[in-house]
Amino acid sequence: MFKNLTIRAVASLTSVVILLLVLLLYLIHINIPALGGARWLSIVILLGIAYVLIFYTMMFFLDKFIYRKIKVIYKVIHKSKVSTGKKIDSDENIIQNVEREVAEWAADQQRQIDTLKALETYRRDFVGNISHELKTPIFNIQGYLHTLLEGGLNDATINLKYLERAAANVERLQNIVQDLDTISKLESGAMILDITAFDIRMLVQEVLEHLEMQAAKKKILIGFKEGADKSFKVKADREAIRQVFINLISNAIKYGNPGGYVRVSFYDMHAYVLIEIADNGIGISEKHLPHLFDRFYRVEKSRSRAEGGTGLGLSIVKHIVEAHKQTINVRSTPQLGSTFGFTLEKA
Repeated sequence: MFKNLTIRAVASLTSVVILLLVLLLYLIHINIPALGGARWLSIVILLGIAYVLIFYTMMFFLDKFIYRKIKVIYKVIHKSKVSTGKKIDSDENIIQNVEREVAEWAADQQRQIDTLKALETYRRDFVGNISHELKTPIFNIQGYLHTLLEGGLNDATINLKYLERAAANVERLQNIVQDLDTISKLESGAMILDITAFDIRMLVQEVLEHLEMQAAKKKILIGFKEGADKSFKVKADREAIRQVFINLISNAIKYGNPGGYVRVSFYDMHAYVLIEIADNGIGISEKHLPHLFDRFYRVEKSRSRAEGGTGLGLSIVKHIVEAHKQTINVRSTPQLGSTFGFTLEKA
């Protein structure tokens, strides 16, 4: 009953209680039967006047007292200054409102703290990862060049081989820088997408033909999933989506088992098309899935580097899909394979 009282209700109830106490004391003090009708009328009028005076006096002090306390709280939870002329609505549950706002402010502060901690961890990991990724090719190039400068240049058995290896590491550095530049543009919005309508199945067919030789080397069959290969027209940046398919299918081939498969499928979702790339390769354990799209994140570092790549492919895929205002997800089970899925808007 008294849980959600407003300032006006508190002042009113307090005034009534005080008046009842005064009236009780007065009636005890005098002889009740001796009171006449006129005397009762005078008492009622006086009580009414007293009630009004007590009520507004209490309202004044409660308003000043509560506003002063509330103002201190608002100074803490709001970045802007609270106007000194601000009035409190006495018909509102001020304490409950402030309690709610403070709880919301505390929750927001905690979210910001958690986000900052996550970003700091991400930044620290990113700096460590990028320095490691750059250090390896730079160290290799340095070793090959110093060997050549110290006499290897005149040795016909190693000079050309070392130059080729140095060139390969320079190319790897260039790929890392290009991929970082691509991610930076996607994150900042500097990369403008060229949205057009095109046949998604035709684009996938082009990518499959492009990667056919890579798949043949590992004896992996690549193609469309039977029964889910219907053609759809979608609205997207064709070249950006081509990069998505190249990265996903190429990864599926790299980490696939010899004699395995990679299958692309399409599913009608009314206004969208769900596209899935599935394989029966080595799979990914559950602990790695939340970080799979992080920059330079590698599930198996030694094997990943042996297979080539910059460690930025999946991060680029995620950014391209999100630039289309869509999402990408992954399902995977070790030794059974992985399925990457994302949506695109129909044309």
